Amino acid sequence: MPSKLIPAVAETVKSLRKSSGLTQEELAAAAELDRTYISGIERGVRNVSLSSIEKLSNALSMTLPDFFDELRNVLIQRDAD
Repeated sequence: MPSKLIPAVAETVKSLRKSSGLTQEELAAAAELDRTYISGIERGVRNVSLSSIEKLSNALSMTLPDFFDELRNVLIQRDAD
């Protein structure tokens, strides 16, 4: 059975980035990550590390609990669909 988590992380990162008005390049620069890594996360082809999630949440001006709350909401919505 495929993981539900990786696509949910992909959706969460992409949604938060867009709602922050950032391009992949801008988010990558702010998080000190490569743009291709951001792209891979958003497409669900990269298994994102916890340290990268921390960098992304900081770049998005979020706390880790807030990031994981958003992720939880995405997972709940996907389960409801």
